[in-house]
Amino acid sequence: MRLALFQPDMPQNTGTMLRLGACVGVEVDIIEPCGFVFSEHALRRYGMDYLELVKYRRHNSWADFFQFAKLHPEEYGRIVLLTTKSSVPYVDFQFDKNDVLLLGRESAGVPEAVHESVDARLLIPMTKEARSINVAVSATMVLGEALRQTGLFPTVE
Repeated sequence: MRLALFQPDMPQNTGTMLRLGACVGVEVDIIEPCGFVFSEHALRRYGMDYLELVKYRRHNSWADFFQFAKLHPEEYGRIVLLTTKSSVPYVDFQFDKNDVLLLGRESAGVPEAVHESVDARLLIPMTKEARSINVAVSATMVLGEALRQTGLFPTVE
């Protein structure tokens, strides 16, 4: 299981999702360009004190990420996009252990070409009045369900 962040805009959300990955043992892919200077110094400034615990990989573009994922099927399975432009609730989806949960930019989601290239598109059901849920909160909700379904949560000792 992996998280992939498509051109994240906000370092605070990126830091939160990197911390989430560190805490539950999930690797994170950062698909650039970011809307901020991506550096360890900047992330530490935004409270990311778990940086040494998370495994993450940076990709220069969507094309680079997509090609890398296809070349490493043992690590990268289906690419599952979280989007408001879907009719499939995440709670009705059967996750696999090597799924990649893709999250779009806070300001714009992902382009249509990315929508067309993913293996599945899922939404988080919400009230009609709401536009969207914070991307880091969305990642936490869906990753939690995916880890529960696949038995990948870290063991409690």
